[in-house]
Amino acid sequence: MGLWGFLKTQFVVHLLIGFVFVVSGLIINFLQLCTLPLWGINKPLYRRINCRMAYLLWSQLVMLLEWWSGTQCTLFSDQKTIDHFGKEHVIIILNHNYEIDFLCGWTMCERYGVLGGSKVLAKKELLMVPLIGWTWYFLEIVFCKRKWEEDRDTVIQGLKDLRDYPEYMWFLLYCEGTRFTETKHKISMEVADKKGLARLKHHLLPRTRGFTTAVQCLRGTVSAVYDVTLSFRGNKNPSLLGILYGKKYEADMCVRRFPLEEIPEDEKEAAAWLHKLYQEKDALQEQYIQEGTFPGTQIVPPRRPWTLLNFLFWATLLLSPLFSFAIGIFASGSPLLILSFMGFMWTASFAVRRLIGVTEIDRGSSYGNHEVKKSI
Repeated sequence: MGLWGFLKTQFVVHLLIGFVFVVSGLIINFLQLCTLPLWGINKPLYRRINCRMAYLLWSQLVMLLEWWSGTQCTLFSDQKTIDHFGKEHVIIILNHNYEIDFLCGWTMCERYGVLGGSKVLAKKELLMVPLIGWTWYFLEIVFCKRKWEEDRDTVIQGLKDLRDYPEYMWFLLYCEGTRFTETKHKISMEVADKKGLARLKHHLLPRTRGFTTAVQCLRGTVSAVYDVTLSFRGNKNPSLLGILYGKKYEADMCVRRFPLEEIPEDEKEAAAWLHKLYQEKDALQEQYIQEGTFPGTQIVPPRRPWTLLNFLFWATLLLSPLFSFAIGIFASGSPLLILSFMGFMWTASFAVRRLIGVTEIDRGSSYGNHEVKKSI
């Protein structure tokens, strides 16, 4: 391990990265708050500004994946599909097996220029998470409680509001509803058996209501559905904490494009289409496990420098006064000031660790650990 590799493992370095992310995030959230008056004056301008504000925050996480850990994301697709990237509104269907699957999705969004306009159907609990939930609020992210009777009107209205979004939008759906675990998989397959649906080996049974509603509400705006099946070489199970420690992973993503015209308008037929899609995704995962590769041409889109430059800007802006302040604190020799400063840094570290904890599988949602009697 060289000096650079050693630095990546040091707590104080992680603390400084976390400090930059948290403080810059609070600044960005404040600036987003200041844009609210624009909503009633010029909504397209409000949206464009907030897309760029969100980019300033999310690209710091993408920087950790691309530049800090050096993780490489390889696409398996065809050139005709790739040519559409970043040039249309789409719905993304991604398997939910890994702690950093969202980050791999974001790095593809960044490389094709749509990171600021990325959307997701997210659980409502995330709205209360500082920085993440607050930024999503200004981006008009659609939140749900995952109880259709309570969510129906909110989700439908939220989706309809996005029909006139001025930036190219990649709308992410985790159709499985929750991250894959063996316990959830066992229960999910019991439900599949009771409903006479095909069993899946590597996925949970997809929950069709969110998908069919999104397709119905965004038809005429969205041009296609991108099915993305993600896996990692060497059977690795990466984590955001591993990324922070500079661990390099190799992600492979099989991307298939389905024009929206191919998806039935009838709700039951669209649900059947999604179940068939997940059977195909399961077969793709099985092929990857057996052969170590997905079908299609391998494409590695080049990383762009903007994520790194953005982080360096925030680090220069925020760490210089921090260092000057810290030197002044320790030079004062005051035990009270020194202990207060160390307490502040510990609090910042705790906050960052809590944010990382949002992505951890063993701290994930219990949703899916109980048999669902109604499809949602």
